[in-house]
Amino acid sequence: MSDEYSFTRDPAQAREEGRAIDAGLRDHMQRIYNRMALGVFTTAVVAFFVGHNNELLQLFLGGPQRWLIILAPLAIVFFGFNPARMSSNAMRISFFALSALYGVSFAAIFVLFTGESIAQTFFVAAAMFAGLSIYGYTTRKDLSGMGSFMIMGMWGIFVLAILNIFIESTVMGNVIAAVGIVVFAGLTAWDTQRLKEMYSANMNPEIASRMAWMGALSLYIDFIAMFQYILHFMGNRN
Repeated sequence: MSDEYSFTRDPAQAREEGRAIDAGLRDHMQRIYNRMALGVFTTAVVAFFVGHNNELLQLFLGGPQRWLIILAPLAIVFFGFNPARMSSNAMRISFFALSALYGVSFAAIFVLFTGESIAQTFFVAAAMFAGLSIYGYTTRKDLSGMGSFMIMGMWGIFVLAILNIFIESTVMGNVIAAVGIVVFAGLTAWDTQRLKEMYSANMNPEIASRMAWMGALSLYIDFIAMFQYILHFMGNRN
């Protein structure tokens, strides 16, 4: 067969292209993790500042307005992130607004729990997140089926949590927290695998940046939820 119809490639060229793709993927995932970490840092700083200021605690969480603070992050997640219609800059603003609002809503934990137990819970959640994300990145097993199941579980947790606001059942609260840890652990692994598989070396910079912000949001929510549910069990009350 002549060279004109040969589909073989130079092995050295193939290896070079593979290295370029791997480097691009690493940079893309690193960008996602960096943005997610900035979101967690923003939440922690805002929560610490508000949680140690009685006037701000009363302003944000001292009356019926606390429901606005608690529900506002959900509104941003569902209506404030639309990669098809938003620019990367708009997504960045929405992401940090969400991070700050979560910080305000989490401020009460500094009143309810000891600082030592909060720090311990944070490191446990961070270790779990890192291990699960590494697993999602490295495993060759398709996690899409598990991801769909975990999404259904997430909605179930959300409904039960709303119901428990009125019932105020300790047992149901424990069940919600236990199931929540499992659900968001699974979502962490699945989201990591999904973000890895969505990467393409041919994406233009704007699309790549929008994908990175969307990925940062997904992993941020996974981490924050795991931290919240683990704190339910590990937190020592003041």
